[in-house]
Amino acid sequence: MREAKELPAAAGEVAEAYPEIYRAYAALGEACAKAGPIDPRAQRLVKLALAIGAWSEGGVHSHCRRALEEGIPKEALKQVALMAIPTLGFPKAVAALTWVEDITDPERRRLAGKSAA
Repeated sequence: MREAKELPAAAGEVAEAYPEIYRAYAALGEACAKAGPIDPRAQRLVKLALAIGAWSEGGVHSHCRRALEEGIPKEALKQVALMAIPTLGFPKAVAALTWVEDITDPERRRLAGKSAA
């Protein structure tokens, strides 16, 4: 279970304010992860895909950071975003790819932002 201090600011504040709820939430996540045969690497990619499908920029950022920490190559994370094209459509998948690149290629994203300005 991740400690409250390891969470993004707002989530960490809620976890600290309501520790019983956060413990129950974290336990549910652990139980779901153990409910079947999917290995941890594939679980991380599935969670990234779900965050993309839920249109959660913060979730995409979080799962990308954690995936990189776990040794998953950034190319795999970008592929997940590209695989969203047929299901979510080109514009949403491109947006998701930019969220992935916020974490995998932050310098590239900063330069892209400057050229758009």
